[in-house]
Amino acid sequence: MAQGEFELLRAEISEIGLVHAMGRVVQVGGGTVDVAGLSSRAALGDRVVIQCHAGMELGAEVLALKAGTVTLLTDGPADGIAIGDSVELIGQAGIAPDDSWIGRIVDPFGRALDGRPLRRGAVERNPRAGPPPAASRRRLGARLETGIAVFNTLLPLVRGQRIGLFAGSGVGKSTLLAKFAKGVDADVVVIALVGERGRELREFVESTMGPEGMARTVVVAATSDTSPLVRRRCAWAAMSVAEHFRDQGKHVLFLADSVTRFAEAHREVALAGGEPPSLRGFPPSTSHQIMSLAERSGPGPDSGEGDITAIFSVLVAGSDMEEPVADILRGVLDGHVVMDRAIAERGRFPAIDLLRSVSRSLPHAATKEENTMIGLARRLLGAYDRAEMMIQAGLYVHGSDPMIDAAIKVWPSLDNFLSEDEPDDTAASFRRLSGALGQAAQAFVKR
Repeated sequence: MAQGEFELLRAEISEIGLVHAMGRVVQVGGGTVDVAGLSSRAALGDRVVIQCHAGMELGAEVLALKAGTVTLLTDGPADGIAIGDSVELIGQAGIAPDDSWIGRIVDPFGRALDGRPLRRGAVERNPRAGPPPAASRRRLGARLETGIAVFNTLLPLVRGQRIGLFAGSGVGKSTLLAKFAKGVDADVVVIALVGERGRELREFVESTMGPEGMARTVVVAATSDTSPLVRRRCAWAAMSVAEHFRDQGKHVLFLADSVTRFAEAHREVALAGGEPPSLRGFPPSTSHQIMSLAERSGPGPDSGEGDITAIFSVLVAGSDMEEPVADILRGVLDGHVVMDRAIAERGRFPAIDLLRSVSRSLPHAATKEENTMIGLARRLLGAYDRAEMMIQAGLYVHGSDPMIDAAIKVWPSLDNFLSEDEPDDTAASFRRLSGALGQAAQAFVKR
């Protein structure tokens, strides 16, 4: 047996405990369970298993500690739990990723969801680990090929960058994430599906991603019917998987769908633990949880580790960029992309509102000529946007403003360019952008 197989076997054996701390249920109600007998052994965040009288087992997590009792939040409905039921303390539950997880679907505890055996890795990781030391982290790296014209040019993505994808439901967010998963130049892709609809998991894996996309991808999923504990843990576990590959020196693309559902799950857990709501119903700790998750991604340290390029999706109701989750996340990322329902409704995909989107990798991610072209495109789109109502109403008179005249002439080709997602490289995308801008616009800028 190879040395690596011995390490894996040792990791499996280490999970077998010889002594088990036990407690008893003394109170059930208000969405929580109180247990006596574990207060001197349990720690905040420990996992336990409740042995119900009905013959079933139910997982739970220590939510609060009191003198003589601990308070638990269960992984599912508390139906069937009775006073006196035994409770076994498991301890802090880590996750042990392995290279063989590529191409697989796992749950937030590292268990297979695709019906096939799953090997446990040799090293167990803390799902809530901290980020690399700030002073030792590298700067953002080189520009990445994405296979999507707008991201190859106007909204460049660089190695180690963290961007937010802000969109309402049904605007094409999941489809765009799948294009990133298949098109971005990375060694491994890790996708966190937090609170995803159960019926869509297989469709996403088999149809949206396909065999080509899954060939380098690990999917960590917690469907919408799981408890808030499991949904919240999904994002942490997926980041731990990404860190496993990053520590091998690989470039990892991390996709989270969505941070909003992660924040909502945390809200349920925090409110059950007695934390007061403050940010439009979200508890104060929501900011820390979101920022801590985002900080774990990004460039790795100078010690030779790889990088985690991250794309976090955010569900925004009515395109409200000021709602708490969107506002918190936008402040800690290296760019944000806004998808607009009105653009999707007129049939342009990806439905990106370029004027409300920005990549903070600019201007360093582009050459001087490319930055000039990017600035020109934004000026023309901005001019058309400001005058659109007059143009559509027939009130604008040609010749009144040379900038608007140029914008009207190039707007159809620019709008068409924003919908292109042919798998060209960056140079080819910029050539198409130059063609979309046209000679008239180029001549206007030279004045």
